[in-house]
Amino acid sequence: MSALNTDLYQLTMAAGYWLAGKTKEIATFELSVRRLPETRNFLLAAGLQQAIEYLRDLHFEAEEIQYLRTLPQFKSTPREFFEFLSRLRFTGSLFAVPEGTPIFAHEPIAMVRAPIVEAQLVETYLLSTFAFQTAVASKAARCVSAANGRAIVEFGSRRAHSPHAGVLSGRAAFIGGCSGTSNTESGMRFGIPVFGTAAHSWTMAFASEEESFRTLQRLLGESTVFLIDTYDTVEAAELVARIGPPMWGVRLDSGDLIALSRDVRRILDDAGLHSAKIFASNDLNEHRIAALLQGGAAIDAFGVGTELTTSADAPSLSAVYKLVELECSGVCQYTAKFSAEKPTLPGAKQIYRYPTRDAVTLYGECNPDYKGEPLVRPVMIAGELVEELPSVFAIQARARNLIAALPAPLHDLERQVAYPVEISPRLFELAEGVRHHLQPVRS
Repeated sequence: MSALNTDLYQLTMAAGYWLAGKTKEIATFELSVRRLPETRNFLLAAGLQQAIEYLRDLHFEAEEIQYLRTLPQFKSTPREFFEFLSRLRFTGSLFAVPEGTPIFAHEPIAMVRAPIVEAQLVETYLLSTFAFQTAVASKAARCVSAANGRAIVEFGSRRAHSPHAGVLSGRAAFIGGCSGTSNTESGMRFGIPVFGTAAHSWTMAFASEEESFRTLQRLLGESTVFLIDTYDTVEAAELVARIGPPMWGVRLDSGDLIALSRDVRRILDDAGLHSAKIFASNDLNEHRIAALLQGGAAIDAFGVGTELTTSADAPSLSAVYKLVELECSGVCQYTAKFSAEKPTLPGAKQIYRYPTRDAVTLYGECNPDYKGEPLVRPVMIAGELVEELPSVFAIQARARNLIAALPAPLHDLERQVAYPVEISPRLFELAEGVRHHLQPVRS
């Protein structure tokens, strides 16, 4: 990933820090979400693996530096700054909650502690990868909850906001509990199960529907999924019943899914195809899945595309990356914003989780009152990985267990429920001290 995959102002600030002689100062930035979307009672942290890969590979190619030197913003920048960039690597530390952890507003998802130029330059990429994958994983968790034990497959690569987003959405959706993805690259890169049927164009490319079905069956055998709504769904189900096994099942992609699934189930069962499954797609989301099942739909698995891959009802998160500490010559300066609408709290932080609440404290705070599970863990120290990352299957299992342990009201798909997040008194005291120090002196 190119180091230029960042906002220009990160680079102009880097030049400014260099010019001001601040490159030895150690900055601590925290990445968090200001507020939960109205349709979410919790978020599911995801994106850490890609953040680590980016930080470990951070560098500028010669042609990238040459490009920067052509920009008018760097017209007066000394040549030595670009030499500095040519040697730049990430030498700092990364702390984060493990992927698959439920998270709430104002809690640090990740924390970077590094020389200020390094910590500043990585803001754009870290915000992008954490926010996108967290949004998709959180949406997936809702769809999985609505399916009540039935499989969900991520089906939305063709509607993703870029091909790269399609690959990462497969990963994030799997973390959120999906059984797999339709994206083959996602399957190869992350080991995620991949699923696919056939398009309506397959059926239309043959002289008859039966010829298309039998050809597909010869190719796929027990993995065959017949798409039966190209022409007449009931007639196609009857054709499948006559063809018989081997097959996995059939797919419905349009029409009254409740009535059609019941009709198709009856046709398959009457033919002795009790093990054949019914897979449904067609602009699904968690609300429609819940309504289908409440209405008695005979559906065994769901493909969720656009709504999942774009997290359509909450397509962006209010993710922020804020400076909370600055160390210069061994002296720590705490920093915070105090604007009315976007305040922040100073100091590196820790999250302690209890069965029914969280507590956010200073990272090094020693307080016997906080005995919950600490969630923010060291991931990289001095630019090196602390330990091997878990597999995506282990992350999914962790997420499943942690979501199940959340208080029952947080699982509600319709009602917004607040989860208590306590701020430690010492953190409040530090914030007030910083605020007082920053207040202008009035005569």
